[in-house]
Amino acid sequence: SSEDIRCKCICPPYRNISGHIYNKNVSQKDCNCLHVVEPMPVPGNDVEAYCLLCECKYEERSTTTIKVIAGLVLG
Repeated sequence: SSEDIRCKCICPPYRNISGHIYNKNVSQKDCNCLHVVEPMPVPGNDVEAYCLLCECKYEERSTTTIKVIAGLVLG
């Protein structure tokens, strides 16, 4: 079952590393590359440059509401 809150970071390709989407259940204040991207695919000296490319968004949703609406539509 999906959580109701999450942080989603979309990181484009960087050097020889392919792009990747990272999801993690963290608080809104921790919704950034350093807290969400694990394991970090680049060595320490490239972390700042890599994280500047990543776009992180905090998302909240009600899975209960989604399930109810899906039940009504499918039912």
